[in-house]
Amino acid sequence: MHDEWSQAVDARAQAADRLAEAARTGRPCAPIRDLVSTAADGYAVQEIHTRRALGAGRRPVGRKIGLTNPLIQQQLGIDQPDFGMLFADMSYSDGLPIPLDRFLQPKVEAEIALVFGADLLGGPFTVADVIRAVDFVLPAVEIADSRILDWDITLADTIADNASAGAFVLGGTPVSLRGLDLRAAGMTMTRGGQGGQGGQEVSTGSGEACLGHPLNAAVWLATRLGHSEHALRAGDVVLTGALGPVAPVEPGDVFEARIEGLGSVRAVFGK
Repeated sequence: MHDEWSQAVDARAQAADRLAEAARTGRPCAPIRDLVSTAADGYAVQEIHTRRALGAGRRPVGRKIGLTNPLIQQQLGIDQPDFGMLFADMSYSDGLPIPLDRFLQPKVEAEIALVFGADLLGGPFTVADVIRAVDFVLPAVEIADSRILDWDITLADTIADNASAGAFVLGGTPVSLRGLDLRAAGMTMTRGGQGGQGGQEVSTGSGEACLGHPLNAAVWLATRLGHSEHALRAGDVVLTGALGPVAPVEPGDVFEARIEGLGSVRAVFGK
């Protein structure tokens, strides 16, 4: 039994090292499912990354929720989302250039971001608990990225790879949850055309695509983390999940996401 445990620990460390080397060199690696095969193993690898990041002085600022689209869940044969950590150095400013060379295989998706004003410790939680804890809402663009070659991922691969997190851009005008219908909120994302003028539509959707309602995703996350050392805290940003299809990124791209009731946010990539 001890030998099996040691082998599992070694495999997780090897998986973490393989992903870290891909990030360091900018060269995507082979999938890590030869080393880890379950969601639990994936989160153990992710925790190795998190502890290394904290040891290097990186500041955690929230979470991203992934795999919130029921169609994607069906494709992967799963019945729940996943999550990854957000750090301050992953945040970029609305409309200002984002260096493309920090990513390996970037894709963008429009999301609703919740910013919490209270801790959510313990649980399980209800929608009412989450609503009371949310301070304000922002439109967001997540830049998803994979350290794994050609996005050839299973559930264990993406969880281990910090839920394929890359970076994020938040809009700058906070909106209260009061009176918002996030489920019905429509989203349109365009590419090209500074300021969205003349841009090509690349993604449309609504809050309903995110587990039926973005707050459903937040309740799942809060309950999942409530008894862990990474429970949601006041000030945390939570990216609740994609509202529509993702779009690949090319040098010089300008993406603008507009979400009904929340305004817009732009992700501008360097050449």
